[in-house]
Amino acid sequence: MEFEPVIGLEVHAQLNTATKIFCGCSTSFGAPPNTHTCPVCLGMPGVLPVLNRRVVDFTLRMALATHCDINPESRFARKNYFYPDLPKGYQISQYELPIASGGWIEIQVAGRRKRIGINRIHMEEDAGKLIHDPLRPVSRVDFNRTGVPLIEIVSEPDLRSPEEAGAYLRQLRAIVRYLGICDGNLEEGSFRCDANVSIRPLGHQTFGTRTELKNLNSFKHVEKALQYEIMRQTETLRDGGRVTQETRLWDPDRNRSTSMRGKEEAHDYRYFPDPDLLPLTISTDWIERVRKELPELPEAKRDRFVEDYGLPAYDADLLTTDRELADYFETCLKTFNNPKPVSNWIMGPLLGLLNTAGKSIHASPVAPENLGRLLQLIEEGVISGKIAKIVFDEMAVSGHAPDRIVKERELVQVSDASQIETAVAKVMAGNAAEVQAYRAGKTKLLGFFVGQVMRETKGKANPQVVNEVLKSKLGA
Repeated sequence: MEFEPVIGLEVHAQLNTATKIFCGCSTSFGAPPNTHTCPVCLGMPGVLPVLNRRVVDFTLRMALATHCDINPESRFARKNYFYPDLPKGYQISQYELPIASGGWIEIQVAGRRKRIGINRIHMEEDAGKLIHDPLRPVSRVDFNRTGVPLIEIVSEPDLRSPEEAGAYLRQLRAIVRYLGICDGNLEEGSFRCDANVSIRPLGHQTFGTRTELKNLNSFKHVEKALQYEIMRQTETLRDGGRVTQETRLWDPDRNRSTSMRGKEEAHDYRYFPDPDLLPLTISTDWIERVRKELPELPEAKRDRFVEDYGLPAYDADLLTTDRELADYFETCLKTFNNPKPVSNWIMGPLLGLLNTAGKSIHASPVAPENLGRLLQLIEEGVISGKIAKIVFDEMAVSGHAPDRIVKERELVQVSDASQIETAVAKVMAGNAAEVQAYRAGKTKLLGFFVGQVMRETKGKANPQVVNEVLKSKLGA
């Protein structure tokens, strides 16, 4: 029997607000333990939460960007469970009346577009962080993260492969980064997900028993964990066993999941409306104000890059994965308005440089204006493509403009035919056997002669002129 997976993802995105969702404590990352806390986020008796309006603004941005229906009234609820990193003994979240529902985004996998439904988006507060001592059976708790604002984006069970799940996550991350509401940092946990996966006989509509996967802190881990769990469930059913509804922890070091606990149901959390917070009313004016502030989103930008700049879909996909990368590309075009060469240099030398240095595009040592000017120098015939790579490497080290580097290092391309003829004559005199072979019909030797002339001129000769002079001097 053939099986198909059914996958749904619950994504938590930490919002880029300066303060927490219900108090004025800082949300900055990396502070000493328990220094960004107050009686409100620590759940002291007698304190009351006050909703951060910017959290609502950011959530509305995400709801609009993912085509959700925004509910005119939503309500906060208490999600009750006991764990040491939850000082109040409950988490303030939303349950029956979330702020948004019924949305979708499109993903592209193997050249095929697919719409993935979004069941709901709701606001909630984060819990603290447990720190386990590696040498002693002791755990400590840091409450700095307690009360940090999150949105949870719950997909419909529309994903059918680990690759689709990876594409969905990358698209969601791109959207929150374009909107400026989340930095999308998986390592720091500001963008993280839990995956629900089950399998069912191919062609059947009834869902199988699902398991939840946790500890997925990279796209690669998500895809690997899903592949493993699909295989595990398939083998279990084929062997006559039953899949248990449970939460499983992904171990990236051993590439396997292990049982963590039985999977809770909603009633286990005893949700009820939070009596300390009034229902949240969202007016049409508020929604329209946020709508007008939305930037161009990844999908629209990708389509525009293809249509307006004539870029291949592959180039447009890569350049629009990150808003800053797309901005870098368009800034280059202001200096050198030829999209394809700009795209080639960004995707090749520039991203290669940044990946090697472990830097993001905003920390690029090569300014977009300088890269554009470098390509302009190639087009004007001032330097060759080979010399351009030397100039680019120098720009990456010094940050200087290409004109200055070309002038200081005397890298101007030689296009004077008489100078090139002198170099050609010298190369031909030193390679008489190759000249004779070329004239006897081995015309593929032309590349050899071009290389020798470029070496003789230290790469400064204009390749086009070199080819013309060589063909003239070598004859048939």
